[in-house]
Amino acid sequence: MRNSLCKRELQSIYHTCKSLILASASPRRQEYLLELGLDYRVHAVDIDETPFPEEKVRDFVRRMAVEKARPVMDLYPDAWIVAADTVVSLAGSILGKPKDCADAVSMLMQLSGKEHWVQTGVCLACRQEEVVAVQVVSTRVTFSTFSKKVAQAYVATGEPMDKAGSYGIQGKGAFLVREIMGSYSNVVGLPLSELLIMLEGYGIIAVAA
Repeated sequence: MRNSLCKRELQSIYHTCKSLILASASPRRQEYLLELGLDYRVHAVDIDETPFPEEKVRDFVRRMAVEKARPVMDLYPDAWIVAADTVVSLAGSILGKPKDCADAVSMLMQLSGKEHWVQTGVCLACRQEEVVAVQVVSTRVTFSTFSKKVAQAYVATGEPMDKAGSYGIQGKGAFLVREIMGSYSNVVGLPLSELLIMLEGYGIIAVAA
């Protein structure tokens, strides 16, 4: 758990009008918000991320986003909280972060030459305003066909080990992707277009003058 202020001293696209907290330790999500010029604090929490039996992927990411937001809402009742959860799914089965290198290679070989989905649940919430808004964004990704040797070489770089589905589209893992249909930023971990609509809709951000 941590609470730190994030601010970028460059020309901003947006400015923040209300107190904003990102309930995520993900450096990728933090960097996205910084690039837009938003001022925000980070307060990440650990929760049980075990799916319920027979729980659908969309329901799971929606529930996870809300559960990540709730404890932070309690700590900062007058602030607006952004929480998100991203998973990779193949044929309805969730592929989370790999347990070890062998697990990462196994996941990649399951995805090789196939189409899969990346789904993110995004929650925007404020205790004082009695708002808990949730949206689920889905992106279809198709991998090229590659050998186990290629998968092992990629895993050896270390990049897949903290990523759902064992790959990072914004890094070295980009070479695995043949086609993407939908939001690119969603695959990275935060669907920006949809989030910005939510933030503007509640008056939390505005375009910089």
